[in-house]
Amino acid sequence: MVERTDRGALAGALGWVAAGSMVANVCAYLIHLTASRWWLSTAEYGEFAVGLSAMLVLGVAALALQAVVARAVVQHADPARIRRVSLLTVGVVIVLVGAAAPLMAWFASMGVDAALAALSAAPMLAVIGAGQGVLQGRGQFRLLAWVLAAVGVLRTVPVIAVLAVGAGPTGALAAGALGAAVGAVLVTWVVRSTGRARPTVGSAVPDGLDLLDVVRASGVQLVLIVAASADLLLSRTVLSADDAGIYALGAIATKVAFWLPQAVGVVFYPRLADPAISRRSLGHAVMVVAAIGVVLTAGAAAAGPLVPIVVRPEYQPLVGVLWLFAYTGSVLAVLQVALLSAIARQATAISLVTWVSVGAEVVVILTVVHGIVALAVTAAVTATVAAVTTTLVGLRPGPHSDAIGAAATRD
Repeated sequence: MVERTDRGALAGALGWVAAGSMVANVCAYLIHLTASRWWLSTAEYGEFAVGLSAMLVLGVAALALQAVVARAVVQHADPARIRRVSLLTVGVVIVLVGAAAPLMAWFASMGVDAALAALSAAPMLAVIGAGQGVLQGRGQFRLLAWVLAAVGVLRTVPVIAVLAVGAGPTGALAAGALGAAVGAVLVTWVVRSTGRARPTVGSAVPDGLDLLDVVRASGVQLVLIVAASADLLLSRTVLSADDAGIYALGAIATKVAFWLPQAVGVVFYPRLADPAISRRSLGHAVMVVAAIGVVLTAGAAAAGPLVPIVVRPEYQPLVGVLWLFAYTGSVLAVLQVALLSAIARQATAISLVTWVSVGAEVVVILTVVHGIVALAVTAAVTATVAAVTTTLVGLRPGPHSDAIGAAATRD
């Protein structure tokens, strides 16, 4: 009866978080669809999409902070210490924005103003990540779902509004940063105005928290975002401006398949941090994400012929390969779960496998790739190698295997 109740609670949490994530993702993809169809040329859209991807790269601190804060809440860390580390992280991100903007402008062949507009959202995302981590660690998944949806709407409406009145890529990116700032205020208010809830893992023990924990987790989240963005970031280097814009639209399918199953990682994360069930939970989470990926890849294959009809005829080259973009995103979603498990178990060295894979991908792209299909295939192969290897390492029995943990729990 207890196990059945636990499964029911898990299913309910997955449903709520999936719904909130769906709203946020639909909002994000609505930006891409409307911008590429009506308001931006293929070259302008390529710059806009690269800016959004670069913002996600610097936004790894937000993802890392959410994971670390959630683990700290589960392990009953001092709330004042959580706030202090969160503020330190935001400060570091602000410094990185100033340093990274000119480098990004040079690397991605875009204006410094556009780069700064894109990256300026990163500190606000860190604030949002800290708040969401508190809700996740408390097990307030229904409230977290509402927050995810609200932040998605707040980050989307300003972008669409300025695009509709004729703003270019820079103005749209700046509007997105403004929406993120409003979202940060909302999340902060929600966390402070809601009471404490019981942590989702009752067997956890108190643990410390410092900025180094965020740095380690950031390394893991960084390689995940780089793995998901390297092909798009380099597209403007190895492809023509128009082909890069076409590739950017195909990459939307990658993002859909990558982010759509994220509710699985959010809800399973506290279980991944519990030594008694960590390895078993990783196996279950990977199976769920893989099943979703199969459905999404098949759906993309069926939807491919609709691209030039729904968007514009210029995107005809995506008809036969849209499924490949979705497959890449699906495999990256599996990799995301495996790397979240590494953060939860404080085994972040496992990310080295993905770093090596991405390094090889960058070399291949810069030296061999010159077309849309070749770039998509390179990204798919890299994601597959990284996901399979990392998952197998995570499932390998260790000193804190499930059997040992379960026996200790029974004792």
